[in-house]
Amino acid sequence: MFEFFFKYPRSVYTRGHLALLGAWPTWMLVALIVAAAAGLAWLIRARLAQAAPVMQSWRAWVVWGLETLLAAILLVLLWQPAITVAELKPQQNIIAVLVDDSRSMGISEGGITREAQAVKTLEGGVLDGLNRSFQTRLYRVDDVPARIDNLAALRPAAPSTRLGDSLKQLSEETSDLPIGAVVLLSDGDDNSGGIAEDTLNALRARHIPVHTVGFGRERSEHDVELDDAVVAPRALADSRLAARITLHQRGYAGQKIELTVRDVSAGQPKILASRTVTLGAGGNLQVETLMFNIGGAGAKTLEIAAGPLAGEENTANNRLTRVVNVGSEPRRILYVEGEPRWEYKFIRQAEEDDRMVQIASIVRTTENKFYRQGLADLKELADGFPTRPEDLFVYQGLIIGSVNAGYFTPGQQELIRQFVDRRGGGLLMLGGQFALGDGDWNASPLTDLLPTVLPTQAGTFHREADPAHGTTHATAELAPAGVDSIITRLVDDPAANAAKWKKLPYLMDYEDPGIAKPGAAVLANMITPEGRTLPLLITENFGHGRTAIMATGGSWRWQMSSPLGDTAHDLFWQQLLRWLVSDTPGHVAASVPAQMLLDSGAITFTATVGDQQYNPARDAKVEAHILGPSGVSALVEMTPVPDSPGQFQAAWNAPKEGAYLTEITAQRADPATGVFKELGRDVLTFQRMDGVAENFHVEQNRALLEHLSAATGGQYWKPAELGKLAGAIPFSEAGVTVRETKDLWDLPLVFLVLVLLRFAEWWLRRKWGIV
Repeated sequence: MFEFFFKYPRSVYTRGHLALLGAWPTWMLVALIVAAAAGLAWLIRARLAQAAPVMQSWRAWVVWGLETLLAAILLVLLWQPAITVAELKPQQNIIAVLVDDSRSMGISEGGITREAQAVKTLEGGVLDGLNRSFQTRLYRVDDVPARIDNLAALRPAAPSTRLGDSLKQLSEETSDLPIGAVVLLSDGDDNSGGIAEDTLNALRARHIPVHTVGFGRERSEHDVELDDAVVAPRALADSRLAARITLHQRGYAGQKIELTVRDVSAGQPKILASRTVTLGAGGNLQVETLMFNIGGAGAKTLEIAAGPLAGEENTANNRLTRVVNVGSEPRRILYVEGEPRWEYKFIRQAEEDDRMVQIASIVRTTENKFYRQGLADLKELADGFPTRPEDLFVYQGLIIGSVNAGYFTPGQQELIRQFVDRRGGGLLMLGGQFALGDGDWNASPLTDLLPTVLPTQAGTFHREADPAHGTTHATAELAPAGVDSIITRLVDDPAANAAKWKKLPYLMDYEDPGIAKPGAAVLANMITPEGRTLPLLITENFGHGRTAIMATGGSWRWQMSSPLGDTAHDLFWQQLLRWLVSDTPGHVAASVPAQMLLDSGAITFTATVGDQQYNPARDAKVEAHILGPSGVSALVEMTPVPDSPGQFQAAWNAPKEGAYLTEITAQRADPATGVFKELGRDVLTFQRMDGVAENFHVEQNRALLEHLSAATGGQYWKPAELGKLAGAIPFSEAGVTVRETKDLWDLPLVFLVLVLLRFAEWWLRRKWGIV
């Protein structure tokens, strides 16, 4: 239809430049158009008085506008309008025809695979049409382009697709060839995350247009797909973890599906958690959280799965794999309490059942005496709260109970700040009669460390008597941010968990913690006797560590007043204490951008190394010791990262599919002897999996194909439209070209517009009764 009205293909107008071929100057054309408009206006105005009454209004100027436009078009035609466009010389340019040969092109739709549709389209006259004017070269593309002699060489079995990398490599390999255009037949299922800007720039630099042809349905009819599953990459042994699962579906709205988390590390898969959920509206992202116990120490491979449901078109996208490194080294917490109280006793009792968390404590019994518990040796804490970094930094967490801020010297308060900010430890502040605002912490240098703005007035701590004697009390309830938090999950089912919080026994006391800061998360609230809602449990990240406030010293009633066998109190405190210390790093903290490597072994190790006081160890010697499948072993030296003191990196390539274990070690030379001494070590795991990404997002990615063609000056085509491809390709500035001039004065559209203008004036005059 476009060419019927405009005579030439659309590409002529998108790539060409308008020109006027007449011998007269352009300013004369503009002057004549203005003169014609003015003359017609003068003529109409002069005759307006003798015109019919109906025309003595705005209608006269409508007629003037139509006649002026008609005159302007006729004058432009006298100046011989044309369009100049670069056109490929016949048989002197190469058209590269690329066919996606990845596994997703083997998906069958309507009894025929996508690749078979592409082959059928090319053999149906498209290749013959191109060969009449150009030289053509056939390529199959997956990770890289590979030239083929004929279409029979295509086999849709490649485990991944990297369209951007393939196009960039093709541009580089054909830099000395006259490539006139690229035709890409694909479903757009690119596993690299999209077309990189440097690829587009390379194609633009050579003016190569990429014409994309899309195959595959743009929307599945019946399918459930897991989009993501977020699981902590590290955990302590026997920790409860949360798998935050994101999924979407089409065709199953309102139906139920089972979500499961399995440990597939050993030979026999073990179900760690399962829950049946109801699917929401089609196409919308749905987020569900499953809680599970990760079990003993070691590298764990988890499979997160959904369903499958009857009639699914693709069940391979119902599973995701995640890797968790489970540590076995116990974490230590220093607990400083300003007075003997029940809260202290019950927190320690909850900790006794957790072999991974150990509490060393100081309890002030009188003004100048304190009681120590949970010591590693008799010298530990012999002088009270530590005054040196190397003494405090051996702990991963710090709890401060009902202790006035003045108990700590200015040096110790600064040490607490560095414990969180520099060392990356966790700090938990409890409510009490000498805590928070009533303990002058609102006037201490550590106010910015806390997750709330503490009240400035005194009297924020309240102790309630037994309601059986006629007094009221404060109760706890779950806050919105606590719904998916592992700290506050007492029961796996979200609705039952919220109900469980409301049924917890009342708090023996509570303290107003103030207003939560913008970056803080309120996980639980408390309802005071006056009906006020105050934050109960607030958390926040600070520096390299994290801080929290539990604004009560009376949660012990959750244990004392609950039925025998109720584990809510102990479970809550065990989860809170594990959160406090789980992410506290050692002297070496190693990481990788992603623990799952899909279709590529490229990986970058990063290690942050600190000395004994956790200051950046700039001069450390850092190495990565790698063990992989089938005897793979490597030792990689890591180099300092510029402008990032204490940070080291190394790039490596995992050659085989499977699980890898990497130990990062850091050493430092003794200034006196020159002998290297170990600073620390860290262990991480990752896994390479090939061919998995092709199972996901198998619907045609039309948006990517349209973006690629638009960014390079090409066009997106549907297979049924390819009969016009051979006529559109010649108009390109790539390869060997000649500039052609094409007349525009004889366009069918021009004749149609002229006729419509005359008809419109006649029709309006007739309607107004003046014909």
